[in-house]
Amino acid sequence: MASKTSENPGRLGQIAQTYKMTRQADPKVGLVLAGVGIVVFGVLLALGFVIGHPVWAGILGFLLAFLAMAVVFGRRAERAAFGQLEGKPGAAAAVLQNVGRGWTVTPAVAMNKNQDVVHRAVSKAGVVLIGEGNPNRVKGLLANEKRKVSRIVYDVPVHDFIAGNGEGELPLKKLRATLLRLPRTLTGPKATEVNDRLKALGDPMSKLPIPKGPLPKGMRMPKGR
Repeated sequence: MASKTSENPGRLGQIAQTYKMTRQADPKVGLVLAGVGIVVFGVLLALGFVIGHPVWAGILGFLLAFLAMAVVFGRRAERAAFGQLEGKPGAAAAVLQNVGRGWTVTPAVAMNKNQDVVHRAVSKAGVVLIGEGNPNRVKGLLANEKRKVSRIVYDVPVHDFIAGNGEGELPLKKLRATLLRLPRTLTGPKATEVNDRLKALGDPMSKLPIPKGPLPKGMRMPKGR
């Protein structure tokens, strides 16, 4: 009992922190959530009266209203989190670290004097390199890192992207979904072996500051973006 009780305040605190962060960027979030809950519950309750089962419909309506509010809140919190990360050094690394299980992320494996940077992630999809910074400068930095990685793991796919909102760049809000859609070509043990081989390259830039905002770890990108 004690362990369960001690866990609850942490979870509630995390939800409260996320809500507070979301409300700062989206002041209408409370009204939107209340509206969603009322509409869903009202529709189900009205349907219950029509079919002659208002109690059961009310219970179902309450559960579905709560679920709908949770989904809407998650998406608006995600949008607010990306808004806070946008333009900050290490923003792409912060998103990478929230992709999910099975991804080993090494931030800032390469950097130039202008603080353009390349991050690396290894998973069953192979090696992923994410560049962020000035697109004209980071292209060369990313290409050099890809050549270096390919010499060590020549038998593994190496994917590269530039994080940003310009033409040919990958927006932060689409980064996680894009990575999760990459084809899985490696087994778990092979991915671990690849990561171990890449450790030989080192990560001398690992002290790059990574944003610490409340980015939800299990966030889902809405389909169709």
